[in-house]
Amino acid sequence: MKPSSLGDIVHTLPAVSALKRHWPSAKIRWLVNTEWAPLLHGHPQLEEVLLFPRRDLAGLRGLTRIGPWAQALRARAKADLVLDFQGLLRSALISKLCCGKNGRIVGLSDAREGARHFHHESVDVSGCRHAVDRYLALVRTIGVPIPASLDWPLPAGTPPVAFSEHAPFVVLHPFSRGKGKSLSVADVTAFCEALAPMRVVLAGRSDALIPPLANVTNLLNGTTIPELIWTLRRARFVVSVDSGPMHIASALGVPLVAIHTWSDPGKVGPYDARAWIWKEAGIFKMKSPDQRETMPDVRALARFVADQSA
Repeated sequence: MKPSSLGDIVHTLPAVSALKRHWPSAKIRWLVNTEWAPLLHGHPQLEEVLLFPRRDLAGLRGLTRIGPWAQALRARAKADLVLDFQGLLRSALISKLCCGKNGRIVGLSDAREGARHFHHESVDVSGCRHAVDRYLALVRTIGVPIPASLDWPLPAGTPPVAFSEHAPFVVLHPFSRGKGKSLSVADVTAFCEALAPMRVVLAGRSDALIPPLANVTNLLNGTTIPELIWTLRRARFVVSVDSGPMHIASALGVPLVAIHTWSDPGKVGPYDARAWIWKEAGIFKMKSPDQRETMPDVRALARFVADQSA
């Protein structure tokens, strides 16, 4: 049970892989919001992906659809074990729908909105800082060993229409829905100019108008999730604000700089210890946060990326 969001679904992948490795005959179904289902396309360890059409069930019109959808889900998914990685009231109620007569529901100790009242067992995650560690703790508690090397099964993706991969490129994902996490248009422009002539591909979603530059391929609002994954896989380097695509790049093992304005990279940053963090005018690696190099602005960051990409 992990319906959303993009980054959180990526964080859950290693826990599900550990489950399948430990119980190879288990039939694992993953319930996910319809818009994030492409992240699980072709997942080799899943029996089925169950869709939660959250948008279709919203509002007054959605009230008439909830009953039939719930009844159909109940008929298909009578699980022996339900793992509620989401920890909200909605996911707890759906967990009850999916749980068989003698099944059990296991959730997290930091579940909210009263979700814990619907869980048969609650796993203490108070000592886990990063989301990935919280989800691994859940499966570890039910007897699943965690392998030394984590598995991040993401789809291969598909190329964006008319996109050429012949020239090496850096992906810049500069905008986030989270308040205060995005770069300004001026910073995006300065970064791209400083990285020239190296090709920069802008990815993500935003209504911001970026002035055309000779070395920039602007794919803002122009890729599906499979196309985004395909593009990130082929990047020489990825620079991303704190957002879902950053976690995809980290899971893929692509060289990465994660930009954190106010968020804590220890909690929500890239899980890859090799990734770089740019925060408070300094850059450092996830595995050695105390070893910082001064990097005052995006132009300096661009020069750093150029050196690392050479």
